[in-house]
Amino acid sequence: MSNNTGPAPSGSPDLTMFFAVPDSAKALAYYEDVFGAEVIDRFDAPDGSVAHAEIALAGGRFQLSEPMPDFGIVGPPAEGNSFTMTLWTADVDAIFEKAVATGSTVLTPLGDSFSGDRMGVVRCPFGIRWCIARHDRDVSKEEIDAAVAAMSEQG
Repeated sequence: MSNNTGPAPSGSPDLTMFFAVPDSAKALAYYEDVFGAEVIDRFDAPDGSVAHAEIALAGGRFQLSEPMPDFGIVGPPAEGNSFTMTLWTADVDAIFEKAVATGSTVLTPLGDSFSGDRMGVVRCPFGIRWCIARHDRDVSKEEIDAAVAAMSEQG
């Protein structure tokens, strides 16, 4: 065992997202199958539920566990989310279609955006909001500002 010390454990970014989802073991399998995630570490509670897991995905990492209300760790709300996981991928169409085919709910259909990105938003079966996107072209700030203003006028 090495003696690596620092702000974060060796190999981990200094900022890592953590969230709780019911059926975390199924969520881990889903994220591996649909998004190509890799489980880096997993600790199970005595009852077999996921107490903590770390996942690598698209050059980033995130952590999850079962909800633990006694510790103030709760699952996602029935509707909406206060955050979105964004997965940038060259295979945007295939991954979006697989996510929908395996139980994700479409929140924003896949399409080309004024921002130069091809993107769509789903809510996975475990309640997390995912934006699946590919950056196709750079767009100037002026073009984006004009597009946002036009959308605001349309209501």
